Amino acid sequence: MRTLLDFEKPIAELESKLEDMKRLASENNVDVSGAVRTLSDNIEQLKKETFANLTRWQRVQLSRHADRPYTLDYIERICQEFHELHGDRTVRDDPAVVGGFATIDGQSVMIIGQQKGRKTKERQYRNFGMPNPEGYRKALRLMKLAEKFNRPIVTLIDTPGAFPGLEAEERGQGEAIARNLKEMMLLKVPVICIIIGEGASGGALGIAIGDRVLMLENTWYSVISPESCSSILWRSWDYKEQAAEALKLTAPDMLQNKLIDGIIEEPLGGAQLDWDDMSNRLKKRILNEIKTLDTMTPQERIDARIEKFCQMGEFEEI
Repeated sequence: MRTLLDFEKPIAELESKLEDMKRLASENNVDVSGAVRTLSDNIEQLKKETFANLTRWQRVQLSRHADRPYTLDYIERICQEFHELHGDRTVRDDPAVVGGFATIDGQSVMIIGQQKGRKTKERQYRNFGMPNPEGYRKALRLMKLAEKFNRPIVTLIDTPGAFPGLEAEERGQGEAIARNLKEMMLLKVPVICIIIGEGASGGALGIAIGDRVLMLENTWYSVISPESCSSILWRSWDYKEQAAEALKLTAPDMLQNKLIDGIIEEPLGGAQLDWDDMSNRLKKRILNEIKTLDTMTPQERIDARIEKFCQMGEFEEI
């Protein structure tokens, strides 16, 4: 059963009428091709108008859509081979982070991403996509392995944040993320980071330092979620929509502020409507970026990477 957000319901109602019309026409052997064509055009127009004018909060809702593809869904569709690697060699394996060597149309890569669960037990197993310190340490171990074998790194970011539990702090959550920021800045191989869903705070940033940082069209990337921002500023979650507007956390906002390098368009209506189409778009962009980055020397990539992130937040007073 398809999950519908509030702003999707008018579209779904028209689509349901269209299906009823086709069914009745088939059962009664009546030609209604003209009416079907008109209604189809109306649905297409409504979709374009709706998704061209989404508020920032509505894009946040789309990024969390229950039917949206997660990291393993993309890996299944864009990779011909995938050999998952486990463990941080210190504490344990963190199921909230998945990664391993993969092949994309003959191009060998190390692909790493945060994985949410779809059903209750899987969500608990994956800790709702919130990594512990060992998740970030596993990711760094795999990145160093990729560097050793001269393989490009692709990271897929989709997390509501790093796990905030006491045990995570005891095992060095802040240190693990900070170390990743430093080490990723100095990796000698191409690094492509893509926000495919939620990009919350240091939990996202811990695997998002790269030569190219990209966002899917209906995703968000911010230091804090709208709900948490609302609870801090207004002492209530009721102002999450205002918080989303103030945070300017959507892909166009991030691109305008030069915090990302590009946006990958989604199928009309969102990635959840056509996993295969979205995966093909993602694969094509990954391969194009790797091809471009391969023309640079390792030191050129490192220097450009450092320069890019050092320029963020700079301003002049006149």
